[in-house]
Amino acid sequence: MKLLAHFRFLKNFYVASTLGLFIWLLFFEVNGIPDQIKNWWKLRELEEQKAYYAQQIRLLQREEALTLGTDKLLEKYAREHYYMKKDSEDVFVLVDEKGEPFEK
Repeated sequence: MKLLAHFRFLKNFYVASTLGLFIWLLFFEVNGIPDQIKNWWKLRELEEQKAYYAQQIRLLQREEALTLGTDKLLEKYAREHYYMKKDSEDVFVLVDEKGEPFEK
């Protein structure tokens, strides 16, 4: 009887029903509370990735507009980033101890 004295609030139908519903949602429901929390965190991560990739796209579009503006700019970009050269030229690339170029 002492055990029932601690849980006398369960005699109220609404409290017992609410507690039962919460337990059902927590443990037995397919899309229960833990799954909803996991989905919410996954959504936040995906929204952060979406913002990051949208920023990267804007940067690439700006860079493309700068490089494809004229033929001279396109040639400068190709020479600096891809080390392209004319047939009559030699290109020297300075590298560090790790074998990577100094400027990227």
